[in-house]
Amino acid sequence: MGERIYGYVRVSTQEQNEARHLTAMRDFGVQEKNIVVEKVSGKDFDRPRYRRLVRALRAKDVLVVKSIDCLGRNCTEILDQWSFITKKQEAVIAAPDMPLLDTRQSRDLTGTLISDIVLQLLNYVAQTERENIRQRQMEGIAAAKARGVHFGPEAQAPPEGFATLHQAWRARQMTLREAAEASGIPKSTFYDAALRAEAAVGRI
Repeated sequence: MGERIYGYVRVSTQEQNEARHLTAMRDFGVQEKNIVVEKVSGKDFDRPRYRRLVRALRAKDVLVVKSIDCLGRNCTEILDQWSFITKKQEAVIAAPDMPLLDTRQSRDLTGTLISDIVLQLLNYVAQTERENIRQRQMEGIAAAKARGVHFGPEAQAPPEGFATLHQAWRARQMTLREAAEASGIPKSTFYDAALRAEAAVGRI
């Protein structure tokens, strides 16, 4: 029996249009009856149709995905799926967006090795870029804070009579709980307001 060619299309939401993915499958030569479409969120990533399709793959079958990120949410999942499909099921993965990963024409050890190396490299580049983005975000936040930009909700002004209660608490005439209750605010809020007040006058 010859190879069977299947296409898998995953879109992350019910609203996202899968038309361009289906066009890529048809252009690749996947028959309509062999195209599996699944609409799942990136958060849950529950893909029952995908799991059934992968379990049904036989040696020399071809699984077509528009890009390798259809296989998983991160580098680890993508590599695990790639290994399971190509090594365990002995099927082939073809990605129209990444022709170097297509081993249909070269299924010997060298062809498989080249595709594995390319996959590892692509995942490394993608992971590195994600880490660089996070690093740039952290640096941007740090720079903004240094310029005095405030993140999060604005601190509320202390309630009326706070200064007197604050002084009484610092003089150990009242406990923190008593001072907070007299102010009508939670202990944590009272304490934060006290720290801000003391920082403003240089006590801390």
